[in-house]
Amino acid sequence: MFSGVQEAFILALMLVSVFAILYIDMSIMYKVGIAVLVFSVIFLMTLATQILREQKETAKQQKA
Repeated sequence: MFSGVQEAFILALMLVSVFAILYIDMSIMYKVGIAVLVFSVIFLMTLATQILREQKETAKQQKA
């Protein structure tokens, strides 16, 4: 589904967010903000990948 770069980016985001949420002493609002930001980025990346894949399939079908 994802390319290697996207998988590495998602894994890095998840690791950084878990580290920030669990191990860094900061306000709960910052922790919630980090979690929401990471979830949003991963969700938007997944959505963009799916849209791009559908556009490629549509272009391929139009050529045939």
